[in-house]
Amino acid sequence: MADPAYQLKTDRTILNFGPQHPSTHGTLRLVLELDGEVVIRAEPHIGYLHSGFEKLGEYKSYNQWVALSDRMNYLSPLSNNIGFAQAVELLIGVEIPERAKYIRVILAELSRIADHMVWLGTHALDIGAFTAFLYGFEARENLYVIFEHTTGTRLTTSYTRVGGLFRDVPHDFEEMVKNFLKYFPKVLKELHGLLTRNRIWIDRTRNIGVLAKEDAINLGVTGPTLRGSGVPYDVRKNFPYLIYDRLDFEIPVCDDGDVYSRYLVRMEEVEQSLKIVEQCIKDFPDGPVSLFNQKLALPEKEKVYDTIEGLIHHFKNIMPGHGFTVPEGDIYDSTEAPNGELGFYLVADGSHKAYRLRVRGPSFVNFAAFDHLARGAMVSDLVAILGSLNIIAGELDR
Repeated sequence: MADPAYQLKTDRTILNFGPQHPSTHGTLRLVLELDGEVVIRAEPHIGYLHSGFEKLGEYKSYNQWVALSDRMNYLSPLSNNIGFAQAVELLIGVEIPERAKYIRVILAELSRIADHMVWLGTHALDIGAFTAFLYGFEARENLYVIFEHTTGTRLTTSYTRVGGLFRDVPHDFEEMVKNFLKYFPKVLKELHGLLTRNRIWIDRTRNIGVLAKEDAINLGVTGPTLRGSGVPYDVRKNFPYLIYDRLDFEIPVCDDGDVYSRYLVRMEEVEQSLKIVEQCIKDFPDGPVSLFNQKLALPEKEKVYDTIEGLIHHFKNIMPGHGFTVPEGDIYDSTEAPNGELGFYLVADGSHKAYRLRVRGPSFVNFAAFDHLARGAMVSDLVAILGSLNIIAGELDR
């Protein structure tokens, strides 16, 4: 036993982690109370990227708000587009065409892969593994080519419309997706080779930021954070939407609840997303991608440019004070976004815009668990814990 005279004395210190810090990847702030280098308390402070998205939903028509959904989780904007449009469609009581359902599922799963690749690249970079960053971002770039070719832009896609999609996919969409399905498994194998059995990676992630199963449920976390603690909850399986009830895929679960478990869950989720996309491409149906009711769904651009009826319907849908109206009522609907359950609570008052729009962003709920995860950890482990949650500031603050 060491002589008490030689034991180091430590003082409790208050330290700001963020809001400007490279490893937060956004304007996140944590106020840390430290005993030496041991975290006693970690209080999350939010609001640095508050944009008033929910309040703007009371002033914008339903289709106009699609463009604002892109700005929440900007790593997977298509997931936001799909989740919001689906909630409005459920509130109105309409069902979109079959082809539109398949396209939404394909793009949602490709977005999940893109999101997880950015997460893995930046998470590994924060811990010190630079090479994985390059592999992850190269894979995402291949997906961005598909997204740009399909939606017209790389990031802020605004691709969905209430009642369907902005436009059909290009003629070579299936070929591009099939090429990606052939290419990506090799990237995934290389990433596993770089990290999964890497001694340094394991030492930095195993038994760090442990979240027990009961605590995960009580704190309300969802997505890979919840499944990494042994809870097999996934909206796609528990409350199927679109065509997920027809698809064959598994829900990855790990029981340890640490940073390493959350890494393994996401890596397996990517493989399951590939499996889902492959099934959709195999059974890809023909047909329209939007409702025929032009008083509800925006007409295709060709009809707007070439026909007087299309032009009239277009203006009647988008002019201030016009557009389709939604009967009075309220609804909550959710989808499985890359970070967890993305929910939309909508209250309609019979007008062409929402009376109240509330977003249940997974980043907000998951970030609230940070204090629980950080207590007792070392300062050097905070970056690994924060990275394992994949908090996106735009979705957190809204």
